[in-house]
Amino acid sequence: MKTAPLKPAADVPPDTLPLFATAVRAGFPSPADDFVETPLDIHDYLVKHPAATFFARAEGDSMTGFGIFSGDLLIVDRALQPQHGDVVIAAIDGELTCKVLDLHNRLLRAGNRRYPPIELHDNAELLIEGVVIHSVRHHRCSRW
Repeated sequence: MKTAPLKPAADVPPDTLPLFATAVRAGFPSPADDFVETPLDIHDYLVKHPAATFFARAEGDSMTGFGIFSGDLLIVDRALQPQHGDVVIAAIDGELTCKVLDLHNRLLRAGNRRYPPIELHDNAELLIEGVVIHSVRHHRCSRW
């Protein structure tokens, strides 16, 4: 899965949107659920370190097993220390990829069995660009 950096989140002005106080059910709604909790600042919710955060667009199907699909917007935090099991944006020999970091086996793993793991050899040029903290997907189908 390839990624392309977009723009730093620090350049985006904060906005607040209403947040429902109860979870939204995927079945019958309750009339008692018509009240709104305190406003949610979408930037505070999605971006913890504005100066160290960037957006990237996912491309390909190697991470579908982790819920990341081609076209998804990835929110990537450079301030976080990558940990075992994190989804990361990595530059390997200069090429960006989105994979799961497996520190125990020194691998980058895909979320699709069609893609083999990438071994992290000592001589490979590897740079972890950041940890993917959220992904955003459009659900509205414009074809209908």
